[in-house]
Amino acid sequence: MGLKRHGGCGAQDACAGESYTDLNARIIDQWIADGWEWGTPISHERYLAALEGDWSMVLTPVRTVPRDWLFADMRGRRVLGLAAGGGQQMPLFAAMGAVCTVLDYSERQVASERLVAEREGYEIRVVRADMTRPLPFDDGEFDLIFHPVSNCYVEDVLPIWRECFRVLAPGGRLLAGLDNGFNYVVDDDEERIVRGLPYNPLLDPSLISEDELPEWGVQFFHTMDEQIRGQIQAGFRLLDLYEDTNGSGRLHELGIPSFWATLAEKPGDAARGGYHG
Repeated sequence: MGLKRHGGCGAQDACAGESYTDLNARIIDQWIADGWEWGTPISHERYLAALEGDWSMVLTPVRTVPRDWLFADMRGRRVLGLAAGGGQQMPLFAAMGAVCTVLDYSERQVASERLVAEREGYEIRVVRADMTRPLPFDDGEFDLIFHPVSNCYVEDVLPIWRECFRVLAPGGRLLAGLDNGFNYVVDDDEERIVRGLPYNPLLDPSLISEDELPEWGVQFFHTMDEQIRGQIQAGFRLLDLYEDTNGSGRLHELGIPSFWATLAEKPGDAARGGYHG
C-alpha cells in the first residue's frame, strides 16, 4: 500500500527497456529493504490477538476499516488481497478463517506473505503478477477483494475494476483504498500548490527528475470518475465510503483528506451476507 506523495517517471529514458510497472516493483523492493512502513509484516503477537477476534486493518494510512465492511462470518470466505502483499492484512484474514490469496508484483512483498504464513502455520496462495494485466483467476472465484491504496501506481484503473468484478462471486465485496490527488498538487512541505492536474508522468516527464525517481516511483493521479464512478461502470453497487488523511504533515494537521476508501458489492445473492451498515 502507499502513496509516497509526489511521484513519476522523470525522464522517459529512465523507463527504457522495462515497463513502468516493472520499474515500480523494483523501486518498492528497495523501499522495503529500507524499512518501508507498508512492507513490514505484522508481529506474531498481532496474529495471536487476531485469532481471538482482536484485529484492525487499514485501506488508507490512518482510519481503520469498519468491521461491518467484512462479512459477519469470514470463515471459509475466499479473499483476494489485490496488490496487498507485505504480510499485514492477509494474516488477519487468515486468522478469521478465510481462504486467502494474495497478488502483488513486488518480490519482497510476496516473500513477506510467505514468511508470515510459514511462521504462523496457515496456508495462503501467493501470486506474483502485474495487476494491469488480466488477473490469473477464474470468474467468480472470490467472495471479497481487499485492495489497499496502490492503483496510484497504475495508469489506467478501469480495467482493474472490470477484472475485480469478473473474479468476484455474486454478492461479493470490493474494499478499495484510493488517493484523491491532493498530494500531487502541493510542494514537498505541503505549503503551496505548485502543479495542476491531471498528473501523468508518462505523458509529462518534466513532473519529476530521474534522480527523484527512486524515492517516489511512477505514480498517477486518478479522477473521482475513474476511481469511484469507474467501479459503478464496471457493474458494482457502491455501499459506503469514507475519507482519510496522510497521517502526518501539513495536510493532515489541517484535516485535509487525501484518500478515500470505498465498499462496493457485485449484485447477486443477498443470502451471501448483506451489508447493514
